[in-house]
Amino acid sequence: MTSRERFLASIRRQPTDRTPVWVMRQAGRYLPEYRKLKEKYSFIEMAQTPELATEVTLQPLKRFPLDAAIIFSDILIIPEALGQPYHFRDKAKGGGIAMDYLLDSEAKIDALDASGIEEKLAYLPAALRMTRQEIGEDKTLLGFGGSPWTLAAYMTEGGSLKDLAALKSLFYSEPAVFEKLMHKVTDAVIDLFKMQIEAGIDAVQIFDSAGAYCPSHQYEAMSLKWIKKITDSLPADFPVIIFAKGMAHQKDALCATGASVLSIDWTIDLPSYYDSLPDNVAVQGNLDPLILTSSADVVRTETRLLLEKMKGRHGHILNLGHGILPSAKPENMQVLCETVAACAPS
Repeated sequence: MTSRERFLASIRRQPTDRTPVWVMRQAGRYLPEYRKLKEKYSFIEMAQTPELATEVTLQPLKRFPLDAAIIFSDILIIPEALGQPYHFRDKAKGGGIAMDYLLDSEAKIDALDASGIEEKLAYLPAALRMTRQEIGEDKTLLGFGGSPWTLAAYMTEGGSLKDLAALKSLFYSEPAVFEKLMHKVTDAVIDLFKMQIEAGIDAVQIFDSAGAYCPSHQYEAMSLKWIKKITDSLPADFPVIIFAKGMAHQKDALCATGASVLSIDWTIDLPSYYDSLPDNVAVQGNLDPLILTSSADVVRTETRLLLEKMKGRHGHILNLGHGILPSAKPENMQVLCETVAACAPS
């Protein structure tokens, strides 16, 4: 079976010849060829130039027998398209993400322009089409975007996340303003995903990286209702993977969003979690990213252990429990992929 057939069958919890594998942030800083390209171009230049985004997307697939390509982009292209650009701080000033201005008033929220998203982000579907042309129909092509809650967090924090005091204050004290912001961001994400689907992706991953800042009893109102609005707007049965960092315990609410796959971090026992899910929801994960900084023996042992524990459970996409670290060793990624390929059918 092809990589694409294997991946899509796993989403549907059907038997496969082996477990499919890809890695969050698989295109990026741990690869020497990426670092070499980064000497010539900024991250934003690469993300917004279709030829460069395609080149970076394909770099890990040229090295490793992965089952999916995930387009090289950033969740913050949505705030930028709405009129709030972002940049990366100089390392000398502490590095990290910074928005060009802070979204700190209702007037600034009103000024966000949700029109013309397709034109503003035209570089992304162009890169997706180029990538599909390169990988053909045998490999899975993944799109992605941030959850509205997570995007709003960056927009109101002004950059790297701290305590989300501004966004949570909006939710509690100015609910009408909060709703106004979330509607604008959600509608923009819907437009983004429809563009990606039209450009040929097979599945989309939603990153709710700021989900763990939500009080448990408010998670649905703060974040999940907006994710559900997105999934409801997509074609029926289009595969949606949700990565809700630190919120795996909210599995019933996560499943209620319409998610096809829940991506789980390494703090969760994956077999028992899988067994507690509805029979139409698959899982993704959940190796500790740190193992890829260790030795080949550790990678083999941990990968085999997870695959053995999940054996017989159709509907597992092997991944890390979060993004690959810049300090990961490329040779360990090779070992990871080879170990998965050598294991018995899932």
